[in-house]
Amino acid sequence: MRTKIYYTGAVATLLLGIAVFWHSSLVAGPGPKNAQIERGKYLVSVGGCNDCHSPKIFTPMGPIPDTTRLLSGHPANSKLPQVPQGVLGPDQWGALVSGDLTAWVGPWGTSFTRNLTPDVATGLGSWTEDIFIKAIRTGKDMGEGRAILPPMPWPEYRKMTDEDLKAIFAYLMSLKPIENAVPDPIAPSGERMPTMKSRKK
Repeated sequence: MRTKIYYTGAVATLLLGIAVFWHSSLVAGPGPKNAQIERGKYLVSVGGCNDCHSPKIFTPMGPIPDTTRLLSGHPANSKLPQVPQGVLGPDQWGALVSGDLTAWVGPWGTSFTRNLTPDVATGLGSWTEDIFIKAIRTGKDMGEGRAILPPMPWPEYRKMTDEDLKAIFAYLMSLKPIENAVPDPIAPSGERMPTMKSRKK
């Protein structure tokens, strides 16, 4: 009888210990992975990633990021106006930008901001952490393809530590996947400049 009481008490103590540990973990704050994601969210915010990679809603104060489509890139169904001849040049405009800042036209051609959500078909869902870091370090699509075009400031972002870039990637992978097939860039000649993914199709 006494053994049975000891056994019951031990089980109760174990269950109480698990409950206390679980509760203290919640009170103490996020675990290492959640902390990494929060760090990545902070870096994406101060790095201005939403300025170009998020579609916008227009307000009396100008465009603000559409929180339902954060970091999903240039809207696939968006139509760009014609660029007048002769407006780009050393003594003219250096670049033109769409109203929501997701498409840019300059001497390099036309660039469309990438879908950074973890959608497998149209975003970064098929990327690995290593591919992401290599892309930022080299300025190449997926780390080995065509050049990442302006206005993406990868020469500055490449100065981040591996830990910072891993945190950014962890945050991007934590987002809701949004299906949005961003167009390939357009060269000055008018030809499409395919991404690594579209080359593989």
